[in-house]
Amino acid sequence: MTQPHILFVTGKLAEPALRRTLAELSVRAGFEFSVAVLPITVASLATTAWIARHLPPITKVDKVMLPGLCSGDLAELAPILANVPVERGPQDLRDLPQHFGKANQDREGYGGHDITILAEINHAPRLPLADLLTQARKAKADGADVIDLGCDPGSVWSGVSEAVRALRGEGLRVSLDTFDTHEAEQGARAGGELVLSVNHTNRHAARDWGCAVVAVPDDPTTLGGLDETLAQLEKDRVAHRIDPVLEPIGFGFAASLGRYLEVRRRYPDAEMLMGVGNLTELTDVDSAGVNVLLLGFCQEIGIRSVLTTEVINWCRSSIRELDLARRLVHFACQRHVLPKNLEPGLVMLRDPRLRTYGDEMLKDLAERITDRNFRLFAEAGLLHVINDRMHLTGTDPFALFQQVSANIDIDSAHAFYLGHELAKAEIALKLSKNYVQDRPLMWGLLGDDAADHHAAG
Repeated sequence: MTQPHILFVTGKLAEPALRRTLAELSVRAGFEFSVAVLPITVASLATTAWIARHLPPITKVDKVMLPGLCSGDLAELAPILANVPVERGPQDLRDLPQHFGKANQDREGYGGHDITILAEINHAPRLPLADLLTQARKAKADGADVIDLGCDPGSVWSGVSEAVRALRGEGLRVSLDTFDTHEAEQGARAGGELVLSVNHTNRHAARDWGCAVVAVPDDPTTLGGLDETLAQLEKDRVAHRIDPVLEPIGFGFAASLGRYLEVRRRYPDAEMLMGVGNLTELTDVDSAGVNVLLLGFCQEIGIRSVLTTEVINWCRSSIRELDLARRLVHFACQRHVLPKNLEPGLVMLRDPRLRTYGDEMLKDLAERITDRNFRLFAEAGLLHVINDRMHLTGTDPFALFQQVSANIDIDSAHAFYLGHELAKAEIALKLSKNYVQDRPLMWGLLGDDAADHHAAG
């Protein structure tokens, strides 16, 4: 079968890098290519009308691909393309492999997982049923497999059956976080599938609940009482998972990880659970990295259930983080590959890699611009503001704006636009993120990276 022939349109500066990229990509993606070099340094500055005037005659190609950042109506190219389809490519030529679905061949088959996420709704008895359902639906949408109802110690929740039935009515799986035997029994009869937790205080009652339970030690620091609880559950034929209890940093964190290893040694085939919220909620750090590390530990030793909360502000996206993390660690462990360059959604504060134009290109660009529209860049610790009259650099957006306004009368719309873009560029510099004018910064799973901003510059 004849391979499609694609004509890539570019400027003089990007031509060598584009040819190098296409030489390898065309083989993997199955197309032939040619390159049309326009008489302009940076093709993304060209409009479709300008390209129509400068594009050489097109023959024997199946598609024309323009730089992603060039502006204008693609229909303006129709008279010279003789019905050849034309489209915009990615904004950066280094994204061409991703554009053609060949970004990372080693990622094929990515996305599987075998860790169950239990999302706890804290103080469930205090919530109106409507609020409980709202939180549960969101948790499910974020990736939770089981909704865990956190009961209040010291009181008995009279509405536990109603709550469980309401959740089950929406097709949600439910667990109950309680040591109270009455709450556990009523919740299980209403459709709860798991009770967290049992030890010597309530293990004998578990045989009457008709659901699985989580077994915990009487004394987590020594695993004291765990063997006896497990023996009782086995005798009563109660399905169970084991949670040796994760401790916070400063309160035995390292030793508690060791107890998970010890339980796995003693019970090599047992189902296990880890309450990751004991670390994420109680450590002054964004939760994503902690969640990934803990799930890596769980994946390696066969812990197939994790319990999380989203109470403190830095944990507000823990369910989504765990949903991505379980896929990342599963792929890494199954394929025996590093968990790197696989899951951009978990890289939020900074970007996976920085892309720079370099001083030479920015200087050349500034010399060639002939219109008043501003081009903004942020790299190597500096903000750049460029148009036909100026090439300003600095680190303070306010100072740069003052320099601009001292030389050019700026109306309110353009003032707002410059202020917005400079603030965004400053954030990118501080966080080592890529700044692209008129595009949102990338925030991983927290962002809407596909959204366009309306350019006013």
